[in-house]
Parts: sequence; structure tokens; C-alpha cells
Amino acid sequence: MAIVGSILFAFYAVAAVVAMAAFGTGVLPIVLVGSVLLVGIQYKVGKWAALRSVGAEDLDENRYPEIHRSVDRICQDMNLEKPSIKIAQMGVPNAFAVGRRGNGTVVISEELIQILEHDELEGVIAHELAHIDNRDVVLMVLGQGIASIVAIVAQYVVLLTGDNELADFFLALVVGQIVQMFVMLFVLAISRYREYVADADAARSIGRGDPLARALEKISQGNQRASDSKVDEKVNALCIFGDGKGIARFLSTHPPTEKRIARLRN
Repeated sequence: MAIVGSILFAFYAVAAVVAMAAFGTGVLPIVLVGSVLLVGIQYKVGKWAALRSVGAEDLDENRYPEIHRSVDRICQDMNLEKPSIKIAQMGVPNAFAVGRRGNGTVVISEELIQILEHDELEGVIAHELAHIDNRDVVLMVLGQGIASIVAIVAQYVVLLTGDNELADFFLALVVGQIVQMFVMLFVLAISRYREYVADADAARSIGRGDPLARALEKISQGNQRASDSKVDEKVNALCIFGDGKGIARFLSTHPPTEKRIARLRN
């Protein structure tokens, strides 16, 4: 995580240096304050939008006592304050986590509860709690924020150093998209790696990896009906399941499911 944080900071530092070179040192306070505001807004709005998009509601403890007991036990094992547990109809079996330690939320789909055995569901819950415990959601928001900042700086540099206003406007858009995609390739690689870490932490927490491996197999089969899902693209990045084939795997937030299953069973 120290290495990851250092590389993300390096992207940010380059953007700050370029901004100062193009606009002068007086722009530094604006860059710093703007960066904090941008990341903060992305974090707050992203969490609210994710929960709202799936219509998440509180998971009734009287109706689902076993799930709450599992959450309590795993949180105690991770030394983690119990997050808010919610349920939603997503159209497909899935789960996702938002927030941070002390202010997290785990959303479980009704379809997931229906198809999984209790130990499999426990593995999925442990995976999502591991994301909160490891601050992965915050890390991803930070990475996306830095990608946006770098893109904005690149666009303004193109606009202010060009001669043809209309041509420079379109060039700035293209350059901004390319630069943002370059940084996001790194952020997405981090996301795929953090999925492996969350899987390993979940396996340690429940004592073995096979329940989560079986859950991923069932979730993978259920997500073949993804066209019926209420999970939009942004929320899908937070979910336990996501996949990419061929070149698309470099743009995926999750590693190949078969590799995750193999690691869990090894």
C-alpha cells in the first residue's frame, strides 16, 4: 500500500508541477484545495449514488439474524466497527461495499441470499468487510480523483498554450481523455490486485477459501443475466464480481474469476 500510495502521489505531484510551470507558483493553493474538494465530493456523492441506484434498505436483524451474527463475528475478528448492512434487489446475485472504517456500508442482494449456502454467503460478506477494513474504497476514490486532476491540468495546459481556440478546445478534450485513461489503467490494476487481497483476508477470517470459491462460481453463473441487473457501471466496480475478456481485462476492476477461485482453493 505504501508503494501504491507513492505512485499515486507521483502522478499528483507531476500534475502539480506542470500546473505551476504553466500558471505560476500562485496556482498551488488552488490545486491543493481543489484536489481535496474534488476527492471529497467524489467520495460523498459516490457513496450516496451507489446506495440510491440499487434502492438499498437496512437488513432487518429480526428477519436475517444469522447474517448479522456472521457480520458481528467477522468484524470482531478484523477488529472492525460493524458497518451498516443493507439489502437490495439488484436483478443478479452480488454484493458491494462503500465507505471506510468507522463509516462503512455493505449491500447484499436478495438474489445472493437466495442462491448461496450460509458459509458461502459468509465468505462474500467477509470479502466485502475486508475491503472496508483495508480502506480499498477510499483508495479507489483517491485514484479516480487523481486521474481527474491530472486530466484537468493537461486540458488547461493545452488550452492556454495553443493558438487556435476551437482546435485547441477539441485537442484539450482528447489529451485529457488520453491522460486520464493512462492513469486509470494503473488505478484499475490496483483494483484487481486488491480483489485478491480481499479474497485472501476473507479466507483467513472464515478459516478456509473454498466457501468463497463456491460462492464466486454461483455468482458468475448468476451474472450471465447481467442485462437484467439494476447495477450500473459505476456500482459494478464496487461489487464482488466483475470480469473482463481479452483486452478488456486491462479495463476491468476485477481479475478473472477462475484465477480468484484457483487461488482460494490453493
